[in-house]
Amino acid sequence: MDISADLTEDVLAAALPGRELRNYTAVLSTESAALALAREGAPHGSVVTAGYQVSPRGRGGLPWTVSPEHDVCFSLVLRPELPAAREGWIYAVAVSALADIVADPAITWPDEVRTARGRAGAVGAWVELGPSGVEWLVLTVLLSDVKGAEGAAGARASALSRAVRAIEHRLAADPAEVLADYRSRCDTLGRRVCARLIPLGPAGPRVEGTAADVLADGALAIRTDRGTRIAVRPQNLGVLDVVSPSEPSAPHDR
Repeated sequence: MDISADLTEDVLAAALPGRELRNYTAVLSTESAALALAREGAPHGSVVTAGYQVSPRGRGGLPWTVSPEHDVCFSLVLRPELPAAREGWIYAVAVSALADIVADPAITWPDEVRTARGRAGAVGAWVELGPSGVEWLVLTVLLSDVKGAEGAAGARASALSRAVRAIEHRLAADPAEVLADYRSRCDTLGRRVCARLIPLGPAGPRVEGTAADVLADGALAIRTDRGTRIAVRPQNLGVLDVVSPSEPSAPHDR
């Protein structure tokens, strides 16, 4: 399958000058290609795109459906300074960044941005830890129905460029500011949810209660019926189910 005309190497180089770019006609997934590059020492900010992906996947290996004509799915190599305990923070960073580039966004913890049209974007992260914390990570990003939203030739390259820059901007921003914006946009807060943790299965661990807050490491604090608060980290989550319709959000527990 040919790479779409608005995601050629020349177009991408013009949209994202001065960084390492890899553009494939077809690949198993941009994540798998980016992981190989990261292990070989690819610099911070390297971008991997493809015209067609056989098996694109998001957070925790969950499969994504990607339309080569309308969606953008790419991977970004990052080398942030993060301690191991805050590896899940990249989800708050990336989702906040995607919310910055769409109109009237709502964040669904931990990995999606939605609008009135439906899912506008999603993220997944593979984090490599070392003795001093996060050595590098590969962030995979899905931008949905970009041509429908932008309505112009070259929209996908433009959307990809804006997403990359927004992610890097949020990564460098004050974490307190990122977290405040995340909380104000997060429609998960105040809902009754059931977090099914990895490993998934009938006997797998789960936490049920009210989504009370998003914490400084990107975890969701769930207040159980017993009144205890349990923090669920993005990297430990399998699936988050909404148990009941949303209610007006109470003030966040801090």
